[in-house]
Amino acid sequence: MKYYNDFGSWIRTKFPYRVQKISIDAGFSCPNRDGRISTGGCSYCDNRTFNPSYCDRRKSITQQLEEGKAFFSRKYPDMKFLAYFQAYTNTYDSIQHLVAKYEEALQVKDVVGIVIGTRPDCVSEELLIYLSELNKRTFVLVEYGVESTNDDTLKRIHRGHDFACSRETIIKTNELGILVGAHIILGLPGEDAKESIRQAPVISSLPIDILKIHQMQIIKGTRLANEYIKQPFPVYSVDEYINLISSYIQYLRKDIVIDRFVSQSPSDFLIAPKWGLKNYQFTNLLHLHLEKAGIFQGTFV
Repeated sequence: MKYYNDFGSWIRTKFPYRVQKISIDAGFSCPNRDGRISTGGCSYCDNRTFNPSYCDRRKSITQQLEEGKAFFSRKYPDMKFLAYFQAYTNTYDSIQHLVAKYEEALQVKDVVGIVIGTRPDCVSEELLIYLSELNKRTFVLVEYGVESTNDDTLKRIHRGHDFACSRETIIKTNELGILVGAHIILGLPGEDAKESIRQAPVISSLPIDILKIHQMQIIKGTRLANEYIKQPFPVYSVDEYINLISSYIQYLRKDIVIDRFVSQSPSDFLIAPKWGLKNYQFTNLLHLHLEKAGIFQGTFV
């Protein structure tokens, strides 16, 4: 029995073969780091915590993809791939440079689409029109970092845009027929479980196709880590987070695909929470809880 609309099942409806995302660091910056908006980035952010070893901006996009292919194809030789522009803000450049990078990725053998991670304040009309045309010949998914619907929280974490920006950009992207993903963090400073549940229907009201969720993590060397060390604030235990997720998904539309519930940063970077679980282990615990409690995505929608 399916308790939520999972990404693995959904992606199998899009392709007649197994596909795997390969992360790319295409050398982009971020307006929240280079001074256009601010410097230092979002208070919680350190891109090193989610980039695999082959994801290295000193290498070409083609080389990163070929190394990623070699890594994954050992187990599944017939696998195809999605080029995942993941590190930093992957629409933050001139349209000419962006098109060249995306098209380079799509020229690599067995790459059957692209996934673009970016900020909602860094997408031009010109780029969206290009992506809508590209969408007619290959798979295109644009993932926006929304993080929270609470503007006070967004200011506190130095996000550099408000929720209205996220809503507007997501609507524009959806209207052009492009698949839209959103990313949120549960447990941001100042947001308790009640606040997260309040935001769930707001997220659900957006015209998104895919949602990525993960718990707040305190990463060494970030601004948030300095705040946490000086004055610790609550972070979720495994059981607390499972209870929160179980409530949260009941307020999400049933058609929203949930890509993930957690992210586990390398232990060398992580201050808290230290659960000692791999992602699949957490998911197994969540499944058991959903089954036992009879909880389903979309119950309250």
